[in-house]
Amino acid sequence: MKRGRLYACLRREGYNVLALGQHLDDLTESFIMSVFHNGLLRTMKAHYTVREGDLRVIRPFVYVREKDLRSFASVAKLPVIPENCPACFEAPKERHRTKQLLAAQEVLFPNLYQSFLSAMRPLMSKNRTGLESRQVFSFQCRLAARQDMFEDEDS
Repeated sequence: MKRGRLYACLRREGYNVLALGQHLDDLTESFIMSVFHNGLLRTMKAHYTVREGDLRVIRPFVYVREKDLRSFASVAKLPVIPENCPACFEAPKERHRTKQLLAAQEVLFPNLYQSFLSAMRPLMSKNRTGLESRQVFSFQCRLAARQDMFEDEDS
């Protein structure tokens, strides 16, 4: 709903590009939550064209860590909004838990976010829809069923 309002405003004012501020930490958190809750390998796209074809959405900070953006904002004396989603009225509990999980793992694996970036890069590409992981899962299920069939014949 919020996205639809943004699109309507862009169209009304004559703009054709929407730049969103999600950073690498946001994409990694979304990726983890998608795997945990939906069983899908998905994250936000770095850039895409909306279905109607008249607007582009870009995320210029997808390769930048949140802490680096905060440091830059501090040096440049820019305001920092403390919550992930200032329009949300309820605290983003699940995202907070995911953020804590990643922080604990980053202590053990200092290159964690670069590893996630490498893993997510194909998912961030323009033409990915998120259906690919479902198709792979479906193929794996069919393959496992066939293997079970052959094992039953052998016994």
